[in-house]
Amino acid sequence: MIKPNDMAEEVTLFKTWSSAFALRVVWALQLKGVQYKSVLEDISDKSELLLHYNPVYKKVPVLLHQGRPISESLIILEYVDETWNQYPLLPQDPYARAMVRFWAKFGDDKIMPSIWTAFISEGKEQEAALAEASEHLQKLEEQLEGRKFFGGDNIGYLDIALGWLANLLRVFEDISSLKVVDGERFPLLFAWLREFSDAPIIKDCWPPHDKLIPKFIALRQVYRAKSST
Repeated sequence: MIKPNDMAEEVTLFKTWSSAFALRVVWALQLKGVQYKSVLEDISDKSELLLHYNPVYKKVPVLLHQGRPISESLIILEYVDETWNQYPLLPQDPYARAMVRFWAKFGDDKIMPSIWTAFISEGKEQEAALAEASEHLQKLEEQLEGRKFFGGDNIGYLDIALGWLANLLRVFEDISSLKVVDGERFPLLFAWLREFSDAPIIKDCWPPHDKLIPKFIALRQVYRAKSST
């Protein structure tokens, strides 16, 4: 039986099986070789523990370390990097660190919404969202000039922050036939998607693709039904 004092020393990650945000934390902990316990949440029936540890946003991921909770995936990544020194995720140079944070936020604030809108919409709205997504992705393409990963030769903070692209783009393309990143228009991003996806420590953590397909088909139907009412 686990005692309260033992729990305080554990690293525990509250997540769902499909959360792209929680997956960021999984990758970071795996890259650093940190042992942790997973607590799988049902977002439709959130546990009292999740609501206790994240009373503000009430969502995953939440990292519990030494009895103290940290929420929001990008903040958790920084905490993980500062707490465990092995395999640094963020660059040492202050300016480079600031730029990495900037592009990670750009991914969440600009790229993700535009791609999601393209996935759930049709017609002119979809065309506009795709055009916006392409404009944003071009900026990422430029950041990869002369690099294998956004982190250089190795996977770093920004690769992890943008890793959802390598996962969800395949799902969205399989469902809707959207081609967001092609090798002709975005050769560097296209190569990065392949390199990142094939890295063993990344590949071993992917959620089952065959389970993601029906999940996002259902989500797409829900959002389309809402927009038509």
